[in-house]
Amino acid sequence: MIRTFKTHEVRMQEELTGSLWEFEPCEGDYAGTKFQMATPGCFETHPLFANYRGEAYFRKKITAGGNIRIECKGVSHTATVLLDGEQIAQHYNAYTPFSVIKKDLIEGTHLLEIKVDNRFTEKSALHIPNDYMSYGGVSRPVVLEKIGALYFEYVHVKTYHKNGKWTAGVKVSIHILDQKRLIGENVVISLQIGEVIYDWQLLSDKGDRQILSTEIIFEDVQEWSPDSPKLYEVKLQAKVGEIVMDDLIDRFGFREIKVQGKEILLNEKKFRIKGVCRHEDHPDYGCALPYAAICHDLMLIQQMGANSIRTAHYPNDEIFLDLCDELGILVWEENHARGIEESEMRHPLFETQAENVIREMIMNHYNHPSIYIWGILNECASETEFGRSCYQKQFALIRQLDATRPCTFASCKFFQDICFDLPDVISCNIYPRWYVDKPVQQYLAEVCDWIKEDGKGKDKPFIVSEIGAGALYGCHNSYHGKWTEEYQAEALAEQLTACLESSECMGVYIWQFCDVRVSSEWFAGRPREMNNKGIVDEYRRPKLAYEKVKEIFQKY
Repeated sequence: MIRTFKTHEVRMQEELTGSLWEFEPCEGDYAGTKFQMATPGCFETHPLFANYRGEAYFRKKITAGGNIRIECKGVSHTATVLLDGEQIAQHYNAYTPFSVIKKDLIEGTHLLEIKVDNRFTEKSALHIPNDYMSYGGVSRPVVLEKIGALYFEYVHVKTYHKNGKWTAGVKVSIHILDQKRLIGENVVISLQIGEVIYDWQLLSDKGDRQILSTEIIFEDVQEWSPDSPKLYEVKLQAKVGEIVMDDLIDRFGFREIKVQGKEILLNEKKFRIKGVCRHEDHPDYGCALPYAAICHDLMLIQQMGANSIRTAHYPNDEIFLDLCDELGILVWEENHARGIEESEMRHPLFETQAENVIREMIMNHYNHPSIYIWGILNECASETEFGRSCYQKQFALIRQLDATRPCTFASCKFFQDICFDLPDVISCNIYPRWYVDKPVQQYLAEVCDWIKEDGKGKDKPFIVSEIGAGALYGCHNSYHGKWTEEYQAEALAEQLTACLESSECMGVYIWQFCDVRVSSEWFAGRPREMNNKGIVDEYRRPKLAYEKVKEIFQKY
């Protein structure tokens, strides 16, 4: 499954995943042995490769010819793509898509190979041993497309009010593969949103990439909101006469996000975040959760009374975002970096790799109305001058690519952070009654007072971006000690009540929705080699905290 809706009616598109591929590990006892493996998938879910870290090949025979486009929605975490033995693409980072064009391919059967590498090497600044699992595999869909002399790269739709009316600012990118074929042709680019149609003339001699833009004012539309998640389609066609050369369909919602004082406004209305942080992780699927499993997570989250999810700590699968658009769940999406200290931020590839994630995240996820805020650099070196320079560059890049959403970062550098003047929203990860042995109200007040005294963030919205406590599913004792379900439920009740009753706090995210596997190289004393702070366990069995959270979220 590529998306939850059809993105093309004319362009020939085939999902190559959703089937068995040949899998060949390059190292260990089974090096050179060929297996059949389901895709999308992670090789750690295969019984023989639960702890495999290394290189491996995924192979699939395809039938194609002419100009083709191959898009990989996510490969964990370094990919080398080969066609008939020739390298045609390379990409780093598991959580963002990439594509490659192969022109004038001879019609016939061809061998597609994706060499995957999930090792922690000197070439990897973001995928490092960490408090979550860095899986290996073809973890999101792979798509084969047949294209002609040109194709649509993307359409971005920005919605805002102008003179009291909803307005859509539309930006279209077209990639021209064969200018000679288009010379003398009258190529019309047609845009349709609802009943509104707008046409451009394509100038084929203006380079191999062209950006077209327009602004359309609408008289009568329905706003997108959590209570009424109305979605609109934007349809593009490139036509010569009655012949459609290419098309593209995407979805968006009419909604506007603003920061006003200490509030974040959605369509000019205040809202309070009641959220959870969620990793893409499941013991049966690794990070390659299928549609039904993603749906199940979102149902559990909504039934609990939550209205938002933070994608900790990387961009998420487009199917997840499509479902959040459809269900009206607000999303905090962030680039890929967690707990990286200054020495690791000085890695020669860190800034380039982190900025590439931002570009790919925003380029591909721009139209999702559910995404209300961009985040970066969770718990990184925001207390140092070098760290500050990294935050500054990344926020500048986000604002250059998308000025319609606020941005933030989750800080844990208490009473030392020097970056609160940079984001639009202040966010802190706090763990009173777990890592900090203080009553929740007292510690929350200390953090809020510090933000005011620091001065850089005192007039900005404040979110508790992580709060919680650990519990082992089925662990109980009479004194409700740490790691029992009782202790977690009691701690979360006190934590959430303090946050939601605080006039300083406009929202809170529980760490976390479900228990997740961590890198064995990292471990850090985690029982079961898992982060056990989920309010459901890894199989989505509710702990006592789930009902307690539901009671509190539905109260406030």
